[in-house]
Amino acid sequence: MTAKEKYQPVLDLGESLNIKNGEVREDEGVLKVKGEAKTQYEKNILWDKIKEIGGENPADIKANITVADTSVFHRHVVKSGETLGKIAVQYYGKASKYQDIFKANSDILKNPDLIHPGQELIIPNL
Repeated sequence: MTAKEKYQPVLDLGESLNIKNGEVREDEGVLKVKGEAKTQYEKNILWDKIKEIGGENPADIKANITVADTSVFHRHVVKSGETLGKIAVQYYGKASKYQDIFKANSDILKNPDLIHPGQELIIPNL
């Protein structure tokens, strides 16, 4: 199995995330991947997938993933049934971090219990 075949799920994920300026090549059994994620969150998702496949320090892949928007951790579009607490768990692992999301979006949110599908929320860097 080639390194490209082994890491195909990473390449597929990069495509689904619309990674910009993507470049993939294999050199002497090492897959070299380059691209630009929209946010740090998307970069983290890619690295998590790399580690899932290759372990904590894989020797058969080199990835140079940059981030286009470093002013935020991510931008999240609210889906039906979501709460700030659920969104906080998704990005930070703790529902109590909803307050940080609320503060970062105080220009569009007046009550942390009232969010609406379709709203784009800033998920701040913590």
